[in-house]
Amino acid sequence: MNDPGFPLHLSLAGRRVVVVGGGPVAARKVAGCVAAGADVLVVAPYACEQIVADAGAGLLTWVERDYQHGDLADAWLAFAATGDRATDEAVEADATAQRTFCVRADDATAGSARTPATLRRDDLVIGVGTAGAGGTADPRRSVAVRNAIAQAMDSGTLPLRRHRPAGGHVVLIGGGPGDPDLLTLRARRELAAADVVVVDRLAPLAVLDELGPDVLVLDVGKTPGRHPVSQHEINLLLVEHARAGRRVVRLKGGDPYVLGRGGEEAAACREAGVSVDVVPGVTSAFAVPAAAGIPVTHRGLARQVTVLSGHDALDGADRADWRSLAAAGGTLVILMGVAALPRISAGLLDAGMKPDTPVAVVENGWSPEQRVTTGTIADIAERARSARSPAVIVIGAVAALALT
Repeated sequence: MNDPGFPLHLSLAGRRVVVVGGGPVAARKVAGCVAAGADVLVVAPYACEQIVADAGAGLLTWVERDYQHGDLADAWLAFAATGDRATDEAVEADATAQRTFCVRADDATAGSARTPATLRRDDLVIGVGTAGAGGTADPRRSVAVRNAIAQAMDSGTLPLRRHRPAGGHVVLIGGGPGDPDLLTLRARRELAAADVVVVDRLAPLAVLDELGPDVLVLDVGKTPGRHPVSQHEINLLLVEHARAGRRVVRLKGGDPYVLGRGGEEAAACREAGVSVDVVPGVTSAFAVPAAAGIPVTHRGLARQVTVLSGHDALDGADRADWRSLAAAGGTLVILMGVAALPRISAGLLDAGMKPDTPVAVVENGWSPEQRVTTGTIADIAERARSARSPAVIVIGAVAALALT
């Protein structure tokens, strides 16, 4: 008779689980049970390194001998994973006699319980298994389906939004230089689970088309000289929606912690008692030069990188700052510096930088409108006078490698 099985998540915290066997297969079962907080007993004459380490750390008890009748006393669940059929059958028989569920690692069609191919993402736990006994169980098929679900979840194509309130939360996401293909898998998942998305102008805006119609999108993008929503107001928006029980994604360009004011936003959330996570992004400081064929470090040319905000130059860095930057060597990468380029080049020249030092200005990196302007520190301000934000300026020997 076909056995359809009954899918069930077990709470093993504080409950005795006996794993008979000490090899790699047993170790995988042990790891899952330890993670679930079970009271784990391993019975095996030998054990692999991870089991020995966990036993030494007090995470489980290891009885260093062969299985004996009575080892399953007080067990809620048993795993027979010795690889010896006679021993595994004996474990199953003892478990059945005392009404303890038993998983047979050597035979997916035997035993009174089966472990599914499991997927964990945040607070979602998904198990995939095939029903049936007598040879119809198909673990490899389960794994293939599990992997396909994982890929769909990671790409953000499955509906991951909560339908029951789970407490407000903020996630700061680095969107990279603007190409949606450069978003991380974690970023995709978080966007698929968002109730509110607070987005910047330089974020990968194309991903907004993938959001559900009931996701609230708030555009707080800044352009040079125009800041319709102040940073203080952005911080208040994040806190307000999180306190209302919503999952809030703050979608920014580049990396939120590289000249992105993400640290300020995270601090504002924590000060307001709102939980916050950060998902790093591909920083434009490195990704945009790469789009133009420029490695920011290169053997024989540059062994270090300095990243600077162009706003600092406009705000008035003093001569000592320019001397330090000019003498540092390596590569100087400047974000948000197009408007300040004349002052930057003049400051570095006055501080002693060689006039023939290569410079590249990369506009709209990773987009069809990408444009690269090359020159030297002496003439780049004139050559790039038509350049517009967003752009990344690269100064140093590696800039000569730019693909134009």
